Amino acid sequence: MKYQVDLNCDMGESFGAYKMGNDEEILDFVTSANIACGFHAGDPSTMRKTVKLALEKGVGIGAHPGFQDLTGFGRRNMFVSPQEAYELVVYQIGALYGFVKSEGGVMQHVKPHGALFNMAATDAALSEAIAEAVYAVNPELVLFGLSGSEIVKAGEKIGLRTANEVFSDRTYQADGTLTSRKEANALITDTDAAIGQVVRMVKEGMVTSADGKEVTIQADTVCIHGDGVHALDFARRISQTLKTSEIDIRKISEFK
Repeated sequence: MKYQVDLNCDMGESFGAYKMGNDEEILDFVTSANIACGFHAGDPSTMRKTVKLALEKGVGIGAHPGFQDLTGFGRRNMFVSPQEAYELVVYQIGALYGFVKSEGGVMQHVKPHGALFNMAATDAALSEAIAEAVYAVNPELVLFGLSGSEIVKAGEKIGLRTANEVFSDRTYQADGTLTSRKEANALITDTDAAIGQVVRMVKEGMVTSADGKEVTIQADTVCIHGDGVHALDFARRISQTLKTSEIDIRKISEFK
């Protein structure tokens, strides 16, 4: 059996004089880039620069809309109505689309960020608003969502192509949700353990939760984070390990 997976990374999160991540280097190892659209991070200059880099390296480009919360980096829950969620997603997709179009590219996907992503995973109404926003802008866009979550279901229901996303450096709960970052065991800091978790999710469709339960999971795309101290080395190692494990790495729009 041949396995394939998309490798994505959140990018374009620098803002003004503040630099975050190793975007240019990590783009050599991923197949899809989720680019911040100015609400939780990013600015016009960073958005354009990141789009240009992704196009140069043949990486699929996605909008990464989040809550309007620069101070909290979009990781704090904000309770908005479905209409507000729809509007903030349309607005941010449109902002990035302008740069993608002006640089001669095509947008591939949309992946909600941070608290918006996590809240949508279990909130059907919020997920439907996000899916409707993506569909209204362009029904050809792929909607990324936590594997098996409400946002994947909402995308499928409205007729979008969806990608079940898994995380390399996060622990899981028994219901398939991610462990809250407020918990001490939310992050996997051991590189070998993180890579082993990814290979198992892709090839076996299973992950062991933080409390030891076996959870069924689908891995279409794997998220790695580009802002850690060892992020570049991790990106290199996970890319190499996936290939040696007979897993093809390709952007989601090129899946067979």
